[in-house]
Amino acid sequence: MGKDHGGPLTAKAIGKKIKAKGLQKLKFYCQMCQKQCRDANGFKCHTTSEAHQRQLLLFAENPGRYLGTYSDEFLKDFLYLLRTRFSTRRVNINTVYQEHIKDRDHTHLNSTRWVTLTGLAKWLGRKGICHVEEAENGWYVTYIDRDPETLKKQENAKKNDKLDKDYEERLSKIIEDQIERGKKAEEDRIKCRGEDLPSTSSESKKELTRSETDKVVFCLSTKKSDPVPVIGSTASTSKSLDVKKETSKYSSSTSTSKRKRDEESSKKKSALEELKEEREREKAKKSRVDHWLSPGIVVKVTAKSLGDKYYKKKGIIKEVVEKYSGVVEMIESGDRLKLDQTHLETVIPNVGRGLKVLNGPYTGASASLLVVNFDSFSCKIKLDSGPFTGRIIDDVSYEDVSKTA
Repeated sequence: MGKDHGGPLTAKAIGKKIKAKGLQKLKFYCQMCQKQCRDANGFKCHTTSEAHQRQLLLFAENPGRYLGTYSDEFLKDFLYLLRTRFSTRRVNINTVYQEHIKDRDHTHLNSTRWVTLTGLAKWLGRKGICHVEEAENGWYVTYIDRDPETLKKQENAKKNDKLDKDYEERLSKIIEDQIERGKKAEEDRIKCRGEDLPSTSSESKKELTRSETDKVVFCLSTKKSDPVPVIGSTASTSKSLDVKKETSKYSSSTSTSKRKRDEESSKKKSALEELKEEREREKAKKSRVDHWLSPGIVVKVTAKSLGDKYYKKKGIIKEVVEKYSGVVEMIESGDRLKLDQTHLETVIPNVGRGLKVLNGPYTGASASLLVVNFDSFSCKIKLDSGPFTGRIIDDVSYEDVSKTA
């Protein structure tokens, strides 16, 4: 009986399937023909084959289309894996790539426009797709999730946290105010009793008592201007006058303390004023957004990956692209760069110079710098335009204002 050289169930066919089951070496893979070779000899034989030569002729006719297609497919699969597998965590780009190449049918990096993973990482940072930073053991990337649903969920979560915190703060503040008011009222009562009231009730009783030797004198008068009748001797009358003086002192002291309490209560803010201030604070929180770029402001580049030529250099925003990116014209070199707002920071001018409000209820208004508070990283400004011209605002964060060109 002869040997069966064909068929899918022969020993040779089964051996080939077992050998081709695992991930082969990437350097022996032909992306154009989508063929994996097991060794250098097989790859050499494939590159000299007629089918491979035909594919090369097709590639030579329009290389840009093939490179663009392969690059788009690779980037789509790579970002999908980065978003679903690692989310917004900081991860080494080589770790993501090792996960990506586990699929035998993936698009290979050597068939795209990026020659190395370093070039891919720098490109992702320039496009604002990821936060990129260089470390001793390689490049690290952090995916920036700008999906509208994700951003909406994050905003809702932040709002709920703020509402819970505001409620707790208001409740604690109300309790503290009540405790302070109670302490103050108790101190006022103790002060009035200890200093202004007569010493003891027994002394007053002693002063008003009459001895057996004293005579009773009745002073009667028919005129309205005459003094009130006094009972007792001359000594007892003098004592009664002293009692009257002390009672008048007590009444005057109580009236002054009452007047002071009324003045202090009038100085305290009413509940309506506190409610108005609280509504203004809530309105200011709601008016804040997560993008701050604006044309005509001066910014500083903070991306180390751009090199010493642009790092820590200042530029002017010429155009805002999709709210989060901007075209920056460098002041020294005149070069134009498209950068994400995460790679930029605001610039605080000298006192008295002009600036622009970038976030909050006064967004877009021009202002002048009055005072800079280096301890709290805030400043005091005066609005120069808009419906609130002339208003002075304290404790404005560095991130909410920037120098104008």
